[in-house]
Amino acid sequence: MRILAFGTYDAAKHPRVQVLIDGLRRHGHDVRELNRPLGLSTADKVEALRDPLTLPRHALRLARRWVSLVAGAPRYTGPNRPQAVLVGYLGHFDVLLARLLFPGSTIVLDHLIFAADTARDRGTPDGLRTRLLAALDALALRAADVVVVDTDEHRGLVPAWHQGRVVVVDVGATDAWFRAAEDARPPGGPMSVVFFGLFTPLQGTETVGRALRLLHERGVPVHATLVGTGQDAEAVRALVDGLPGIRWHDWIDGAELPALVAGHDVCLGIFGTTGKAGRVVPNKVYQGTAAGCAVVTSDTAPQRRVLGDVAELVPAGDAEALATVLADLAARPDRRAALSADARAWSQERFTPQAVTAPLDRALAR
Repeated sequence: MRILAFGTYDAAKHPRVQVLIDGLRRHGHDVRELNRPLGLSTADKVEALRDPLTLPRHALRLARRWVSLVAGAPRYTGPNRPQAVLVGYLGHFDVLLARLLFPGSTIVLDHLIFAADTARDRGTPDGLRTRLLAALDALALRAADVVVVDTDEHRGLVPAWHQGRVVVVDVGATDAWFRAAEDARPPGGPMSVVFFGLFTPLQGTETVGRALRLLHERGVPVHATLVGTGQDAEAVRALVDGLPGIRWHDWIDGAELPALVAGHDVCLGIFGTTGKAGRVVPNKVYQGTAAGCAVVTSDTAPQRRVLGDVAELVPAGDAEALATVLADLAARPDRRAALSADARAWSQERFTPQAVTAPLDRALAR
């Protein structure tokens, strides 16, 4: 099938779309790309969805990218017309343009986040803003022929009249994460732990900070690397201030992140208690297992379902439980090694681009 990956997505910042593209190619599809990255950070894009009042600041940038996309579209007409158009992550607006430019193609929207749900998760109260964002979600869903989500819980947010067009596709990990595991050197000394993310309420990073403080108070030596910044970052900095063995990077280039993570014993997932935190399996869980780390994350229904027995699961928001599990892993390198090996094998079976896109391949065949 001829498929055109389309829009203003940035595969370097949001690797989900690269997983979809690579996976579909391995299923034998001819996937081309018409892509003009918007050039905004994830935080900027989420803020634009969370607060519609910020949209005018980004409108000119989006308009310029759309002009370029429209100019490139004639190359994909006639015998080159795509049978399907894949609109990448955060494509709430791009899917509308795709529908206009390719009216005879099957439009596939990777609806990884719901704008209204994300706004609520970031603390926006229900009101005019969330109603506007809910309307944007509804408009994007109507424009698509196939709606891709990442968990059954997110599928439940799709209105009933769209359910027949929904496909659940795990987030998965790009090839770079699997290669990183092959090249990683086992760390020496105390157990090393890594967390990377946007420090949002969903990620529960204050729980991470409190757990690291508890480990220090209990005399458990741990080296921890924290990567990123965001809404809760300052609170976490205060919690870990003065602790030995803490490294913090505000930013690591996406190309360098797999090797950094693979050089640690343990990769931390999410620990938030928000509604959205209970509906997701985060990128870092898929990437951490692919990189050959032991993974510790919250005990939620989607994570339990996806990870099975290959990760340590703790109650969301429970710093005491997280510290206890990390202390046990620090004292038992054999347990860490077993978790790492099991997670690596599990990810190679289930989280590769080809594996996760199998449901989408079947949907397109239909």
